[in-house]
Amino acid sequence: MARHSRLEVLGVMKEIGLVPVFYQADAKIAVQVAQACAEGGARCIEFTNRGDRAVRVFEELTRWRDEQKPEVILGVGSVVDAPTAALYIAAGADFVVGPLLDEDTAKLCNSRKIPYMPGCGSVTEIHRAHQLGVEICKIFPGGQVGGPEFVKAVRGPCPWAELMPTGGVSPTRESLSAWFNAGTACVGIGSNLITKALIDAKDFAGITKAVRQTLDMVREVRRKA
Repeated sequence: MARHSRLEVLGVMKEIGLVPVFYQADAKIAVQVAQACAEGGARCIEFTNRGDRAVRVFEELTRWRDEQKPEVILGVGSVVDAPTAALYIAAGADFVVGPLLDEDTAKLCNSRKIPYMPGCGSVTEIHRAHQLGVEICKIFPGGQVGGPEFVKAVRGPCPWAELMPTGGVSPTRESLSAWFNAGTACVGIGSNLITKALIDAKDFAGITKAVRQTLDMVREVRRKA
């Protein structure tokens, strides 16, 4: 079961403003990547359900969290249906993220008090997600659905909407400023932050540095927003 409560997860996401996102088939390397993100200051980390038997890797991640980093909030991404969400919830996921809005997944997560961040690309999808109990909607793919201007436009008539763009977000001052100035609650960053080159080189110190620098930029741009 989840280690962290729904309210705690949502609060930390909004407070810190960054969710590093990654997939790695090798469980040992996955744990090292998560450790590197945590050492860089990331409290929330998303592991994506991208490969065969990925849930087994996730089980190793939750074991690491429970035994060594209980403060880390560990979630799963790329979930498109309720049965898959149920597997990860049973494995200890603190939150569930998807590239799309699936009503059965929303109902399952809501009944278990697990935060669900579905991928939305329209105001209608965001509204339906709110009706299903979603607090933070993932905007996906962020760059393709309209970028920061989409977020700004949505929050005009719906200022209560809390949005987390993923896809189209870069760990640069220019990109982060644009998204946070538009009113995003937090951002998810995957391969632009935890790059293939860093993982291939097993440069975990480099991942820590990249996460720390990005968090510093998030804090800076938020102060100026």
